This record gives sequence, structure tokens and C-alpha cells, in this order.
Amino acid sequence: MSIGTPITVAIIDDNRLVREALAAMLDDVVDVRVVTSAVADVTFLTETKPDVWLLDVGLRDQESLHVAAALLSATPQAKIIVMDIIPVHEDIMEFVNVGVSGFLLKDSTFGDFVDTIRSVAAGQKVLPPRMTQSLFSQIAKAAVRGERADTLDEVRMTRRESEVIALIGEGLSNKEIAQRLEIATHTVKSHVRNVMEKLALHTRLQIAAYSRR
Repeated sequence: MSIGTPITVAIIDDNRLVREALAAMLDDVVDVRVVTSAVADVTFLTETKPDVWLLDVGLRDQESLHVAAALLSATPQAKIIVMDIIPVHEDIMEFVNVGVSGFLLKDSTFGDFVDTIRSVAAGQKVLPPRMTQSLFSQIAKAAVRGERADTLDEVRMTRRESEVIALIGEGLSNKEIAQRLEIATHTVKSHVRNVMEKLALHTRLQIAAYSRR
């Protein structure tokens, strides 16, 4: 895409009102031009050859993941941004593995939409900003950089959180951990909650298994 050439965008959303409203807003942006606004007809869409596809994750008639895979298979240089309301970690990983370039929350500002389109068109990868501390986000970041995605070491833990993980691995209760570390039990609970959020885990058993990896 040469300097001064508008970024061409295709909107894949089966909600006509959303499609038309977003197309009208984007057409008012000087460096963006909507070339098609339609449901997911892969053959038609690949013929339009847009710079960026905006793909709704909740298509009624087709599986969005399959649409993304088909578009990328037909046009490997495609840049796809997935639009969602509430991102699910596992869904994001599936889309990352397929090869999409970015994600947008539907409650993002219009400025966020435009910035994400510009970033992706320029070759950058954009992940949901609200997920920057989670395990799946760390893995996804490694994946879009072309690095190994099977490491947990990128998840940042405080020294105290690491101690709590190790003691849970030893089978200690929150009360016993509090006594061992000489801190309050409610502080241990807070650390456990933070660990679960960062590692996208749900139980102490999962934390214990993580501590033994």
C-alpha cells in the first residue's frame, strides 16, 4: 500500500444496521475506504482484495473461524481484524493460530477502531488491551511474533505470588501459607486470586499442577 493510498476495508457482519453504520463512519475517515459491506461470501470478498477485513465473531449463518481460515487460505496476505463483545481466551487463541492480525472489542471507541485498522494495515498485530496480563494473551503475543507459544515464563509474577504458588504446590492451605510467610490470610487469598487471573486458572489444583511444571 503506497503512501497516500486509502486503506480499503471490507466489513463482514450479518447485522445490516451495524454494517451500514460502521461503513458510513469509516467512509468519513480520510485515509480509509470501505470497498464492500456484506455477509461472508468468501469468493466475493477475496475478489475485492481489501487491505483489511473486519470480521464479526458472531456470524449467524457461518462459523467466523472458518471464514477467517478460508479468507487467509485464499489470500495469505490478508489482514483480518476480529470484532467481538466479550473476548474468550480460547477463541482468541484459535483465531491467532489461524493467522488473524487483530482484535477489537465492540464497545471500543471509534478512534480505537480506526487506530486498529491503521496499525493492522501497516503490518502490526493488535490484541485486546484488557487481556494484557493473562496467560493466553502472553502466549498469543508470542504466537503473533512467530516465537514459541508453549512457554509460561512470560507471565510476570511478583516475588510473593511465586512464593504462594510454590507453597500451594506443597499442599499448604491459605492459613498455613499465611503462617509460613507471616502475612494475613486475606492477603494470601488476594495473591491466590491474582495468580489465577494471570494464569487463567480456576482452582488450587491447577495452581499446584502449574507449580510442578
